[in-house]
Amino acid sequence: MFDQEARLERLLARHGDAHLVEPVTGRPTLIRRDQLLVADRDVPAVESLVRRWYDSRQDEAGVSLLRLRAPARVDVCELAAELSGEGRHRRLAIAPNHLVHGQPLWWSGPADPPRPAPPVPLPPAPPCPAEAEPEPPVTVAVLDTGLSPHAWYDTTDWYAEQRDEVVEVLDGDDDYELDAQAGHGTFIAGVILQRAPTARIRAQRVIGGDGVGDELDVIKALTWLAAWGEADVVNLSLGCHSYDDRPSPVVAQAIAALGRRTVVVACAGNAATDRPFWPAALKQVIAVAGLDGDDRAWFSNYGWWVDACAPGVGVASCFIRFDGRRPRVNGLDLDAFQGYATWSGTSFAAPAVAGAIAGLAIREDLPAMIAADVTLDPAVARSLPDLGIVIT
Repeated sequence: MFDQEARLERLLARHGDAHLVEPVTGRPTLIRRDQLLVADRDVPAVESLVRRWYDSRQDEAGVSLLRLRAPARVDVCELAAELSGEGRHRRLAIAPNHLVHGQPLWWSGPADPPRPAPPVPLPPAPPCPAEAEPEPPVTVAVLDTGLSPHAWYDTTDWYAEQRDEVVEVLDGDDDYELDAQAGHGTFIAGVILQRAPTARIRAQRVIGGDGVGDELDVIKALTWLAAWGEADVVNLSLGCHSYDDRPSPVVAQAIAALGRRTVVVACAGNAATDRPFWPAALKQVIAVAGLDGDDRAWFSNYGWWVDACAPGVGVASCFIRFDGRRPRVNGLDLDAFQGYATWSGTSFAAPAVAGAIAGLAIREDLPAMIAADVTLDPAVARSLPDLGIVIT
């Protein structure tokens, strides 16, 4: 188990505008200091209400980032709650800019680091009869750390189209060690391809190699996907707890804009709690917990809001190539990776479900939404309390 306080200190040092808040004791989260996210339709009203503290505004498609003046020392959580309304129905779509975290490691609930592994064979694509029409492409969008080169997909056209723009940063702090979650996106793509070898992966880089990003970058990527219109399944192996345990309305709006034809799958988080983890806990998102054998992995979140569960401990997949400077331990070099690894976390349970849905959609020529309904049909699949449908 990792030193939680030390990890939090490193995170705060690396992200100077990160701020730990805990409006309710025992329910902390991290936000970007002095930042508010506002849906574009509500910007004029909110801008008028915060004018006395206003510093600047950054407009993106569907959302604006309002920065408040640091000397004003405004509690953005309190302000967001006051402006949006205290009742069940918010008047304005406004929220702090929460930090999001990839979910093999998180500052309040770890699983474990990646471990070097021998080569893992990629299952062959099912044969297509000569007289049959080629299967229609199914695209799985992976919003994560990016995508590194790998033999499993180096020669595909979908990788060639995005290779340079999504390359992963492996050592962002130049300490000659692999960043804590570098390779995360590559590993997740491999989990999907093991379930759906002919799927097309569309990567978007929204978190760094340390596994940290924010909701603004997630919203920007989701908005791009909605405009692109070709993603059948979206995998989000990241998320956060919110300051008020309610979903960010601007994130919910960005996911809703994808439309019903796009299936969104997200990890349930690694804090071993039933506290809702966002965006997984959104009604229109498939929340995935992690299993260790037939039981819940010790680190996995759980609860009424979880829809499915899949293996989350010692998952094997493709990975990056990197040889760090740590010495061997008992003859093992634990930071020498040759393209394969094992890793644990709900981050890797989510793409197993995304891949299962994509694989069924490809094999049966089904829309992704129908494939998701079949995959998660409680009438035919086994389920576990607080963990949902079991995907093996």
